[in-house]
Amino acid sequence: MCRLLAYQGIPQSLDRLIAKPEHSLIVQSYQPREMTAGVINADGFGIGWYHPDRDTAPFIYKHTQPIWTDINLPHLSRYVETGCMLSYVRSATPGQAVSLSNCQPFQDGKLLFIHNGFIDKFRSGLYRQIREKLHHHIYQAIDGTTDSEHIFALLTNELHTHPVPLEIALQRTLQILRDLVEAERTTISANIVISDGERLIASRFAHRTKVPSLYWIRDSLDYPDAVILASEPIFAGNWQTCPMQSIITVSQDLEIQIHPI
Repeated sequence: MCRLLAYQGIPQSLDRLIAKPEHSLIVQSYQPREMTAGVINADGFGIGWYHPDRDTAPFIYKHTQPIWTDINLPHLSRYVETGCMLSYVRSATPGQAVSLSNCQPFQDGKLLFIHNGFIDKFRSGLYRQIREKLHHHIYQAIDGTTDSEHIFALLTNELHTHPVPLEIALQRTLQILRDLVEAERTTISANIVISDGERLIASRFAHRTKVPSLYWIRDSLDYPDAVILASEPIFAGNWQTCPMQSIITVSQDLEIQIHPI
Protein backbone atom coordinates (compact mmCIF):
# COMPACT_ATOMS: atom_id res chain seq x y z
CA MET A 1 0.00 0.00 0.00
CA CYS A 2 1.14 3.52 -0.76
CA ARG A 3 0.31 6.82 0.96
CA LEU A 4 -1.34 9.64 -0.99
CA LEU A 5 -1.55 13.39 -0.54
CA ALA A 6 -3.33 15.94 -2.74
CA TYR A 7 -3.84 19.68 -2.36
CA GLN A 8 -5.96 22.33 -4.02
CA GLY A 9 -6.14 25.93 -2.87
CA ILE A 10 -4.08 29.08 -2.56
CA PRO A 11 -0.48 28.50 -3.68
CA GLN A 12 1.82 26.94 -1.11
CA SER A 13 5.39 25.70 -1.24
CA LEU A 14 5.77 21.97 -1.79
CA ASP A 15 7.87 21.91 1.36
CA ARG A 16 4.96 23.22 3.42
CA LEU A 17 2.70 20.52 2.02
CA ILE A 18 4.86 17.40 2.04
CA ALA A 19 7.47 18.03 4.76
CA LYS A 20 6.35 20.55 7.39
CA PRO A 21 3.19 18.91 8.85
CA GLU A 22 3.78 16.80 11.97
CA HIS A 23 2.58 13.61 10.24
CA SER A 24 3.77 14.64 6.81
CA LEU A 25 4.00 12.43 3.76
CA ILE A 26 7.70 12.05 4.53
CA VAL A 27 6.91 10.78 8.04
CA GLN A 28 4.26 8.46 6.60
CA SER A 29 6.90 6.91 4.36
CA TYR A 30 8.66 5.36 7.37
CA GLN A 31 5.98 5.56 10.09
CA PRO A 32 2.51 5.08 8.58
CA ARG A 33 -0.42 4.57 10.93
CA GLU A 34 -3.18 3.09 8.78
CA MET A 35 -1.66 0.89 6.11
CA THR A 36 -3.53 -2.37 5.50
CA ALA A 37 -0.54 -4.02 3.77
CA GLY A 38 3.19 -3.44 4.16
CA VAL A 39 5.12 -1.66 6.91
CA ILE A 40 6.96 1.24 5.23
CA ASN A 41 6.86 3.12 1.93
CA ALA A 42 10.48 2.98 0.82
CA ASP A 43 10.14 1.98 -2.86
CA GLY A 44 10.16 5.45 -4.38
CA PHE A 45 7.97 8.53 -4.44
CA GLY A 46 6.58 11.12 -6.80
CA ILE A 47 5.18 14.64 -6.83
CA GLY A 48 3.14 16.25 -9.60
CA TRP A 49 2.11 19.90 -9.59
CA TYR A 50 0.65 22.64 -11.74
CA HIS A 51 2.04 26.13 -12.33
CA PRO A 52 0.02 28.65 -10.32
CA ASP A 53 0.00 31.27 -13.11
CA ARG A 54 0.59 29.59 -16.47
CA ASP A 55 -1.70 27.26 -18.39
CA THR A 56 0.83 24.56 -19.10
CA ALA A 57 1.35 20.84 -18.67
CA PRO A 58 2.01 19.69 -15.11
CA PHE A 59 5.48 19.13 -13.69
CA ILE A 60 6.65 15.85 -12.18
CA TYR A 61 9.51 14.93 -9.88
CA LYS A 62 9.95 11.28 -8.92
CA HIS A 63 12.61 8.92 -7.69
CA THR A 64 13.09 5.25 -6.84
CA GLN A 65 14.80 5.91 -3.52
CA PRO A 66 12.93 6.51 -0.24
CA ILE A 67 11.66 10.06 0.00
CA TRP A 68 13.51 10.68 3.28
CA THR A 69 16.88 10.01 1.62
CA ASP A 70 16.56 12.42 -1.32
CA ILE A 71 18.92 15.33 -0.62
CA ASN A 72 17.62 17.33 -3.60
CA LEU A 73 13.97 17.35 -2.55
CA PRO A 74 14.27 19.88 0.32
CA HIS A 75 15.84 22.43 -2.05
CA LEU A 76 13.31 21.85 -4.81
CA SER A 77 10.31 21.82 -2.47
CA ARG A 78 11.26 25.14 -0.85
CA TYR A 79 11.51 26.77 -4.27
CA VAL A 80 8.35 25.47 -5.97
CA GLU A 81 4.90 26.87 -5.15
CA THR A 82 1.64 25.49 -6.47
CA GLY A 83 -2.09 25.65 -5.94
CA CYS A 84 -2.68 22.08 -7.11
CA MET A 85 -0.47 19.13 -6.20
CA LEU A 86 -0.60 15.31 -6.12
CA SER A 87 2.03 13.22 -4.35
CA TYR A 88 2.65 9.73 -3.05
CA VAL A 89 5.17 7.43 -1.40
CA ARG A 90 5.38 3.88 -2.70
CA SER A 91 5.23 0.47 -1.09
CA ALA A 92 5.74 -1.79 -4.09
CA THR A 93 3.51 -4.81 -4.55
CA PRO A 94 5.66 -7.96 -4.26
CA GLY A 95 6.99 -8.90 -7.68
CA GLN A 96 6.74 -5.36 -9.08
CA ALA A 97 10.04 -3.72 -10.00
CA VAL A 98 11.32 -0.62 -8.23
CA SER A 99 11.91 1.56 -11.28
CA LEU A 100 11.13 5.07 -12.48
CA SER A 101 8.65 3.73 -15.00
CA ASN A 102 6.69 2.22 -12.12
CA CYS A 103 6.71 5.41 -10.03
CA GLN A 104 3.68 7.68 -9.93
CA PRO A 105 2.22 10.18 -10.73
CA PHE A 106 1.30 9.03 -14.21
CA GLN A 107 0.50 11.72 -16.77
CA ASP A 108 -1.56 12.11 -19.92
CA GLY A 109 -1.52 15.69 -21.23
CA LYS A 110 -2.76 17.87 -18.38
CA LEU A 111 -4.04 14.89 -16.40
CA LEU A 112 -2.19 13.54 -13.36
CA PHE A 113 -3.03 10.26 -11.60
CA ILE A 114 -2.01 8.58 -8.34
CA HIS A 115 -3.26 5.28 -6.90
CA ASN A 116 -3.12 3.58 -3.52
CA GLY A 117 -4.16 -0.06 -3.62
CA PHE A 118 -3.63 -3.18 -5.70
CA ILE A 119 -5.21 -5.78 -7.91
CA ASP A 120 -4.51 -9.17 -6.41
CA LYS A 121 -2.71 -11.58 -8.76
CA PHE A 122 -2.65 -8.85 -11.40
CA ARG A 123 -0.07 -10.35 -13.75
CA SER A 124 -1.80 -13.74 -13.88
CA GLY A 125 -5.31 -12.31 -13.92
CA LEU A 126 -6.46 -8.91 -15.14
CA TYR A 127 -3.26 -7.84 -16.92
CA ARG A 128 -4.23 -9.20 -20.32
CA GLN A 129 -7.93 -8.44 -19.93
CA ILE A 130 -7.26 -4.74 -19.27
CA ARG A 131 -4.84 -4.48 -22.17
CA GLU A 132 -7.36 -6.01 -24.56
CA LYS A 133 -9.75 -3.14 -23.83
CA LEU A 134 -7.27 -0.39 -24.77
CA HIS A 135 -6.93 1.56 -27.98
CA HIS A 136 -3.61 0.97 -29.69
CA HIS A 137 -2.05 4.34 -28.83
CA ILE A 138 -2.98 4.00 -25.15
CA TYR A 139 -1.68 0.42 -25.08
CA GLN A 140 1.61 1.64 -26.55
CA ALA A 141 1.88 4.46 -24.01
CA ILE A 142 2.16 2.04 -21.06
CA ASP A 143 5.77 2.24 -19.92
CA GLY A 144 5.82 0.21 -16.71
CA THR A 145 4.39 -3.01 -15.33
CA THR A 146 2.18 -1.97 -12.41
CA ASP A 147 -1.51 -2.50 -11.89
CA SER A 148 -1.68 1.24 -11.11
CA GLU A 149 -0.52 2.28 -14.59
CA HIS A 150 -2.95 -0.16 -16.20
CA ILE A 151 -5.81 1.32 -14.19
CA PHE A 152 -4.69 4.75 -15.43
CA ALA A 153 -4.59 3.43 -19.01
CA LEU A 154 -8.14 2.14 -18.63
CA LEU A 155 -9.20 5.56 -17.34
CA THR A 156 -7.58 7.45 -20.22
CA ASN A 157 -9.12 4.93 -22.61
CA GLU A 158 -12.55 5.86 -21.22
CA LEU A 159 -11.79 9.57 -21.61
CA HIS A 160 -10.67 9.16 -25.22
CA THR A 161 -13.56 6.86 -26.12
CA HIS A 162 -16.34 8.71 -24.30
CA PRO A 163 -15.45 12.38 -23.66
CA VAL A 164 -17.14 12.83 -20.29
CA PRO A 165 -16.30 14.66 -17.04
CA LEU A 166 -13.42 13.17 -15.07
CA GLU A 167 -15.62 11.89 -12.27
CA ILE A 168 -17.83 9.98 -14.74
CA ALA A 169 -14.79 8.46 -16.45
CA LEU A 170 -13.38 7.42 -13.08
CA GLN A 171 -16.68 5.85 -12.03
CA ARG A 172 -16.95 3.93 -15.32
CA THR A 173 -13.37 2.73 -14.94
CA LEU A 174 -14.02 1.43 -11.44
CA GLN A 175 -17.21 -0.29 -12.59
CA ILE A 176 -15.30 -2.04 -15.39
CA LEU A 177 -12.65 -3.14 -12.92
CA ARG A 178 -15.26 -4.35 -10.44
CA ASP A 179 -16.83 -6.52 -13.14
CA LEU A 180 -13.45 -7.94 -14.18
CA VAL A 181 -12.48 -8.64 -10.58
CA GLU A 182 -15.80 -10.32 -9.87
CA ALA A 183 -15.49 -12.56 -12.92
CA GLU A 184 -11.89 -13.44 -12.03
CA ARG A 185 -12.79 -13.98 -8.34
CA THR A 186 -9.91 -11.79 -7.23
CA THR A 187 -9.74 -8.51 -5.28
CA ILE A 188 -9.07 -4.83 -5.93
CA SER A 189 -8.55 -1.71 -3.86
CA ALA A 190 -8.37 1.59 -5.69
CA ASN A 191 -8.03 4.82 -3.79
CA ILE A 192 -7.30 7.15 -6.69
CA VAL A 193 -6.73 10.89 -7.06
CA ILE A 194 -6.71 12.57 -10.49
CA SER A 195 -6.48 16.21 -11.49
CA ASP A 196 -6.44 18.41 -14.57
CA GLY A 197 -5.04 21.35 -12.61
CA GLU A 198 -8.47 22.80 -11.93
CA ARG A 199 -10.15 20.09 -9.86
CA LEU A 200 -9.36 17.08 -7.71
CA ILE A 201 -11.33 13.89 -8.32
CA ALA A 202 -10.79 11.01 -5.92
CA SER A 203 -12.19 7.59 -5.16
CA ARG A 204 -12.27 5.46 -2.05
CA PHE A 205 -13.05 2.04 -3.44
CA ALA A 206 -12.48 -1.67 -3.00
CA HIS A 207 -14.16 -4.89 -4.08
CA ARG A 208 -13.87 -8.16 -2.16
CA THR A 209 -11.25 -6.65 0.19
CA LYS A 210 -10.78 -3.94 2.81
CA VAL A 211 -11.06 -0.33 1.63
CA PRO A 212 -7.90 1.73 2.28
CA SER A 213 -8.15 4.87 4.40
CA LEU A 214 -8.78 8.30 2.86
CA TYR A 215 -9.57 11.65 4.49
CA TRP A 216 -10.32 15.24 3.50
CA ILE A 217 -10.19 18.60 5.24
CA ARG A 218 -11.22 22.05 4.06
CA ASP A 219 -10.20 25.51 5.31
CA SER A 220 -8.10 24.35 8.25
CA LEU A 221 -6.44 27.00 10.41
CA ASP A 222 -3.01 26.42 8.88
CA TYR A 223 -4.27 25.94 5.32
CA PRO A 224 -7.23 28.28 4.74
CA ASP A 225 -8.88 28.48 1.33
CA ALA A 226 -7.75 24.96 0.54
CA VAL A 227 -8.79 21.31 0.45
CA ILE A 228 -6.39 18.51 1.33
CA LEU A 229 -6.95 14.82 0.59
CA ALA A 230 -4.73 12.33 2.39
CA SER A 231 -4.40 8.64 3.17
CA GLU A 232 -3.74 9.71 6.76
CA PRO A 233 -4.33 13.08 8.46
CA ILE A 234 -1.10 15.05 8.23
CA PHE A 235 -1.88 17.32 11.21
CA ALA A 236 -4.46 17.57 13.98
CA GLY A 237 -7.74 19.02 12.77
CA ASN A 238 -11.31 18.38 11.69
CA TRP A 239 -10.52 15.67 9.15
CA GLN A 240 -13.48 13.92 7.55
CA THR A 241 -13.39 10.27 6.51
CA CYS A 242 -14.25 9.83 2.86
CA PRO A 243 -17.17 7.39 2.58
CA MET A 244 -16.38 3.93 1.30
CA GLN A 245 -17.29 3.16 -2.32
CA SER A 246 -17.54 6.82 -3.28
CA ILE A 247 -16.26 9.48 -5.68
CA ILE A 248 -15.12 12.77 -4.13
CA THR A 249 -15.01 15.89 -6.31
CA VAL A 250 -13.23 19.09 -5.29
CA SER A 251 -14.20 21.92 -7.64
CA GLN A 252 -12.09 24.92 -8.56
CA ASP A 253 -13.93 27.00 -5.95
CA LEU A 254 -13.28 24.23 -3.38
CA GLU A 255 -16.82 22.92 -3.21
CA ILE A 256 -16.87 19.24 -2.24
CA GLN A 257 -19.34 16.74 -3.66
CA ILE A 258 -19.48 13.06 -2.75
CA HIS A 259 -21.36 10.45 -4.79
CA PRO A 260 -21.65 6.68 -4.34
CA ILE A 261 -20.04 4.44 -6.92
